[in-house]
Amino acid sequence: MTASRALRGVGRVDPALVERVREAAAALQYVPDPAARALASARSSSVVVLVPSLANTVFIDLLEAVHEVLAPEGYQVLIGNTHYSRDEEEQLLRNYLAHRPSGMLVTGFERSEASRRMIEASGVPCVYLMELTNAPGVHCVGLSQLAAGQAVTRHLLTRGRRRIGFVAAQLDPRTMQRAEGYRRALQEVGCYDPGLELLSPARSSVGLGAALFKDYLERHPDVDAIFFCNDDLAQGALLEALRRGIRIPEQVLIAGFNDLDGSDCSFPRLTTIRTPRAEIGRRAATMLLQLMRGGRVGQSAVDVGFELVVRESA
Repeated sequence: MTASRALRGVGRVDPALVERVREAAAALQYVPDPAARALASARSSSVVVLVPSLANTVFIDLLEAVHEVLAPEGYQVLIGNTHYSRDEEEQLLRNYLAHRPSGMLVTGFERSEASRRMIEASGVPCVYLMELTNAPGVHCVGLSQLAAGQAVTRHLLTRGRRRIGFVAAQLDPRTMQRAEGYRRALQEVGCYDPGLELLSPARSSVGLGAALFKDYLERHPDVDAIFFCNDDLAQGALLEALRRGIRIPEQVLIAGFNDLDGSDCSFPRLTTIRTPRAEIGRRAATMLLQLMRGGRVGQSAVDVGFELVVRESA
């Protein structure tokens, strides 16, 4: 057991002894067999983490935090990229569950019925990321995407703007929850216009943001504020505004979401919603550790909140 802990990197073994075990393993050219370990314990030392994208900084920050919590406890983090596809997620679950993971972290609640059944039937402890629910027996760590969307839109309203647009890409469930928050905030004051929404299924990027901003202004030259569903789109819009000589925020207010790298040094600096991705990763991994050890979790739904960061663009 001590040798196993030493080789897995679990921190409860004396460092000098860990070094002796590793030297012996190297001399013997010994490589641990995870399949044999899984058979012996009915569980492997792996934790599956399913995210929809590895190109999005939001999920990179989350994954780093998950690894920081789980690796010192001897768990291997197996990352699955679903590419926002229910079919890909379903296949990843089939493959990973065959290896008897000790736990799972999965993004959001929208998935195929087959995936839901696999998670429930597996008996593997699972924590859901990025979104919240009060459903009994479900463990999750996230924030209200809808409330955050409302907060951005209400801020634009307080700046005296009424022709407020919404521009989105990717159109994943969290983006659409932000869209609903935008709609509700405008409906509250009686100035919601569905024609001011521009929804693109394309992958979110700075380049796409520039193209969508150009297209949007051609369609709606009288718009006085735009809420972009993600910062990369908003950053692209700011660059396009510079190219076209459009004064931000005097002519159009621009706001983003997620407070990605670069948003605090764009020109002008971008007003956005700061989402605590690393905190979500840490708290979800800590909750999962408790579940994997058979412990009870005091709070099954943890709301980490969000912060409206007001800068010069809006």
